[in-house]
Amino acid sequence: MILLDKKTFEEEVLNCEDFVLVDYFGDGCAPCEALLPEIMDLSKTHGDKVKFTKLNTTKARRLAISQKVLGLPTVILYKNGEKVATLTKEDATKSNIEQMILTNVK
Repeated sequence: MILLDKKTFEEEVLNCEDFVLVDYFGDGCAPCEALLPEIMDLSKTHGDKVKFTKLNTTKARRLAISQKVLGLPTVILYKNGEKVATLTKEDATKSNIEQMILTNVK
């Protein structure tokens, strides 16, 4: 899983032609911490089709706001730099994330 920051986000996500999953998390966000191992599991299963990344919104607030990330955790799937699907807060579960990948990544 690639840890993004303000400098690498554009190159790794917006300029990427492939599918990129971004896990937006924040310092002290307990649901975010609980979700991370599940996303790591998904990266083992779907890492051949999707690039898995994460961004700490505490260190990149403006970037998160520019991507319309207003609650945590938020998981967004991108393709060609465009948002394909978004899951936020209670909807950001392992099963929902996997369903999002299976539905959109073909």
